[in-house]
Amino acid sequence: MALVPSTAEKYPSLPPDEFAKPPSVIITPCDPWPPPYYLEDGLRKVTPYHFTYNTYCKERWRGREILDIFASEFRDRPTEYYEKAIIEGRVVLNGKPVPSTSTTVKNGDIVSHTLHRHEPPVTARPIGIVHEDDDLIVINKPAGVPVHPAGRYNYNSIIEIMRADRGYSFNPLPCNRLDRLTSGIMFIGKHRQAAEDMSAQIRERSVRKEYITRVVGEFPEGEIVCEKPILQISPKLGLNRVRANGKEARTVFKRLAYYPPKDDKKEEKDEQNGEHEGMAWKKLKGYSIVRCFPLTGRTHQLRVHLQYLGHPISNDPIYCNQRVFGPSLGRGHSDAEDDDDIMTRLSRMGKEEIAEAVAYHDEMVDEYNKRKAEKMTGEACEICDTPLYSDPGVHELGIYLHARRYHCEEGRWDYETDLPDWALPPPTMEGPTKPTEESDPLTVDLRKLGLEEDRGQQVPKNTNGSGMTKTAITSDLQAIAGTGG
Repeated sequence: MALVPSTAEKYPSLPPDEFAKPPSVIITPCDPWPPPYYLEDGLRKVTPYHFTYNTYCKERWRGREILDIFASEFRDRPTEYYEKAIIEGRVVLNGKPVPSTSTTVKNGDIVSHTLHRHEPPVTARPIGIVHEDDDLIVINKPAGVPVHPAGRYNYNSIIEIMRADRGYSFNPLPCNRLDRLTSGIMFIGKHRQAAEDMSAQIRERSVRKEYITRVVGEFPEGEIVCEKPILQISPKLGLNRVRANGKEARTVFKRLAYYPPKDDKKEEKDEQNGEHEGMAWKKLKGYSIVRCFPLTGRTHQLRVHLQYLGHPISNDPIYCNQRVFGPSLGRGHSDAEDDDDIMTRLSRMGKEEIAEAVAYHDEMVDEYNKRKAEKMTGEACEICDTPLYSDPGVHELGIYLHARRYHCEEGRWDYETDLPDWALPPPTMEGPTKPTEESDPLTVDLRKLGLEEDRGQQVPKNTNGSGMTKTAITSDLQAIAGTGG
């Protein structure tokens, strides 16, 4: 396969020294269209194809060796692969071969990497349409599908699936972002002005958001406020944790329903026999459906705050993983002492070990799904020697977190979805099948909680309408976190 250098066109009418000529990049002589999708076993798959990444030097890459950048920033291939790719010319710098694996990258450099791309499968479920007009499409994003091409995903992303459905010239412009594993409402601009207007509304916090989730154990009743700052620990592994030096983050939680275990007597017998020894999460009986009202928009904010409170999302492969966080599942942890150990254990998930959450240790997922999980098969591609993965199980295509409703505070629009299936009452049990006014976080009185000033309102700081201070609320929250609810 030939690699062809490409540069921007010259502008002879401009003074020759007024604009610096951009660095060369590498393009591949192929752009498969329509995308090579095929559906199999409930999954959307992509036939492997050649692809070239062209990336400007990021700020954190400046002055670092090129091999170190690839080895530390990209997870899907071993260091030996990147070393060989640099030596053989599949990785180039500014359109030219890299002299050495120790060559340093500078500001303004463009790194190009051509590879035989193997995309992971995603769900074959269609993208739901909640509303559409001349400016916007409001979608119900399926769980397990990333929004943008990133990492191992390209055609298996929301914007590329929508482009394939509506034509090559269609340019979907996401106005908000959901994690790959999260489902729910997203706004897609049909043109740049519409996307900029909606994105501005969301940035200015004039839009209230409501999420629904399913967590381990009996979540406390009432409005639970978590104000713990969040810090990105590892961009490579996608790990974020509560840290004093992190970015401010605020969430209001309110329980919608609690469903106890099917057989309380069996649970009590297991405890008496010591069956839960070393597995503290097993003492968190049953599960709760919880409404989430984020006042800020940090990466993994809801997942991290729920883990800190001792009630992680029950099928979260990162934050509800005993093999990564130990028997306490990271409840109340806010120091960095064990970060290195946690990152080491997390890096093995999906490689040497199956990335399973604690929910997969019990009857919630049968033995078939426990065995059927994405992991390295030990086989390699005949064309490029890429290690091959098995297909993911159904339980790996998403987590119990859904963006259910977005609401304009000025009352101009209000979009919502039904409760997802996993939030409905289990068989033989009664419970809510739709949100009620009393349990709707969008009716949470922020002034009463002392949080309204954070949304631009003028009220006395650190106090609320009932005389309870924010400090007191936080103290109650810490007590809850200390006991696991």
